[in-house]
Amino acid sequence: MTKLADIERRALEVRADGSRLTGYAAVFNSPSHDLGGFVETIKPGAFANSLRRGDDVLALYHHDTRAVLGRSKAGTLRLTEDAKGLRFDLDVANTTVGRDVLESVGRGDITGASFGFRAIRDAWTKGVPHMRELIEVELLDVTITPSPAYPATVVSRRSLDAITEAERRARYLDHLRGYHGIA
Repeated sequence: MTKLADIERRALEVRADGSRLTGYAAVFNSPSHDLGGFVETIKPGAFANSLRRGDDVLALYHHDTRAVLGRSKAGTLRLTEDAKGLRFDLDVANTTVGRDVLESVGRGDITGASFGFRAIRDAWTKGVPHMRELIEVELLDVTITPSPAYPATVVSRRSLDAITEAERRARYLDHLRGYHGIA
């Protein structure tokens, strides 16, 4: 069980255009800004076990669980880890908050994405500032926020107009197959 005190959050850069947000919530081996006396990097594979387990990850606005934009369990948030980092593809909820986030990201008023996590394995190096490497994390949320901690990430907004309802259903079924191990 995750204790609230163990949850950490990191913020990243966002850009937008359309009704879907895509990009990287984390870029491997790229340093964060100073996080209060330490700088952090994320090692390749840090999210792999969390994704393999099918952990239910929320997409939020500013880490607020009252402002849900999507969810991996519902198939509206899709996450993958590749050589660059943690990639997300988010079908933003057609809610007041969702429309506001899309508008603000499109205008450039919100320029960050973040992730909430619980560290499973990390390594610290003493120095000024101290260095922390995230080796394995339990991923809890991906968040759109105006406060990026990792400047190397990229996010863009895409329109879903070209995607048919059949394609949306097929993507959702593919997600369920992966989540439940259905062949």
